[in-house]
Amino acid sequence: MMQGLGYYLAHLLAQWTHYFHGIGQVEWMWLMVGLLGQAMFMMRFVVQWLHSERHGKSVIPVSFWYLSLAGGVIVLAYGLHKVEPVIILGQIPGTFVYVRNLMLIHREQAKQDG
Repeated sequence: MMQGLGYYLAHLLAQWTHYFHGIGQVEWMWLMVGLLGQAMFMMRFVVQWLHSERHGKSVIPVSFWYLSLAGGVIVLAYGLHKVEPVIILGQIPGTFVYVRNLMLIHREQAKQDG
């Protein structure tokens, strides 16, 4: 098993080395954009977890939906630039869900305000 894992890790390292040496400045920028989007998307879970711990129950804060939308749109832009159908098709439906949830939240807040 370890020989297989070692081979895989060596192959992955060789592929990354080849990739990083072969990309230009614009592609580096897009890589950073994609990583930023992924980081924002990941942070939504950290925010939700901390918020739930603070309340002692599972709660989804509004910031979760904003991080979802921002991260999802940035990752979608990256996917569109790279013409990656898996990323594009994975992000489009979520974007509508995030926007709709924010619309529902703002509608409820408007009712409460008056």
